[in-house]
Amino acid sequence: MDFRLELVPLPVTDVDRAKAFYVDRLGFGVDVDFSPTDEFRVVQVTPPGSACSVAFGRGVVGTAPGSVQGLHLVVDDIHAARAELAGRGVDVAEVTEMSAPGKPTVSYAAFTDPDGNGWTLQQLAR
Repeated sequence: MDFRLELVPLPVTDVDRAKAFYVDRLGFGVDVDFSPTDEFRVVQVTPPGSACSVAFGRGVVGTAPGSVQGLHLVVDDIHAARAELAGRGVDVAEVTEMSAPGKPTVSYAAFTDPDGNGWTLQQLAR
């Protein structure tokens, strides 16, 4: 039995602003933008190369905007990924490295969406 995580809901205050950030700034592809009523709208976007998407909208999730933290985008070249996002206007932190004796180094660079939902670029030593 496979258990695949393929969708993470994100709470946001402004759906159009969030969509512009995820599509124009982060380069995510739009899978769905559906609004059958004024009270409900779901936008689903997927990072390039990912099997997992994020969804946000009106009536999608009841948690507070900005309350989701620790989402990781795993990349092969964190410096190139950080430079790409910074070039698109994302306020992404400098790369930091974590290591422990006998363990490979893992690199991180954090950023948030316009509502404060927290993301981290991560490069694993392979």
